[in-house]
Amino acid sequence: MAVTSLGICARTSSASLSLLSSPPRSPLRVSCYCPQLSPSPIDKTLTQIQNSGVIACLRANSAEQALKAARAALSGGISVLEIVMSTPGVFEVLQQLVQENPNPALGVGTVLNVEDAKNAINSGAKFLMSPAMVKDIMVDVKCAEVLYIPGVMTPTEILSAYDTGAKIVKVYPVSALGGSQYISALKRPFHHISMVASQGITIALQGNEAVERKKKCMLS
Repeated sequence: MAVTSLGICARTSSASLSLLSSPPRSPLRVSCYCPQLSPSPIDKTLTQIQNSGVIACLRANSAEQALKAARAALSGGISVLEIVMSTPGVFEVLQQLVQENPNPALGVGTVLNVEDAKNAINSGAKFLMSPAMVKDIMVDVKCAEVLYIPGVMTPTEILSAYDTGAKIVKVYPVSALGGSQYISALKRPFHHISMVASQGITIALQGNEAVERKKKCMLS
């Protein structure tokens, strides 16, 4: 996400009027102030995801396993990590990881209702993911400075989510829809919409042109 800079500049000029014996005027001086518009937390998270190209998805049978696996992933260089709602103690795990690792983009996946969304946000989530678009979550997170990634499947759902305010969508389930060929087909009309290809992801898809082009399609 580019940082926009707004510049307000004015000329420095002088004027001298000899008519009617008027005294020369003092030069007109106007200072130039260029405020820097900082990206929002949502835009920062989106940039992190786009730069990473991969959202690591973590499922575990216990909070202890989740913490151990997440710490290993983060120490190994993972910068974007999603912890699935089915993980026992998911919010406590997230809160602990955020305290230990404030810089990576840590989020919660398979969020299906506003209550879970609020708990995830209160635990420090920078992004939320759903297998479908939950409109109540979309509305609720607008004031929370948290990136919401709704799930979509069809072109109609993609455009609807984008028009509703989604900055990025999760195409799910990719493997059942045709894999890399489906992603390539979607990127032709929707090249301006960032996407996450989710479920059944393989190394072959990672090297696909649609995935690599301008980092507009991430993997999960």
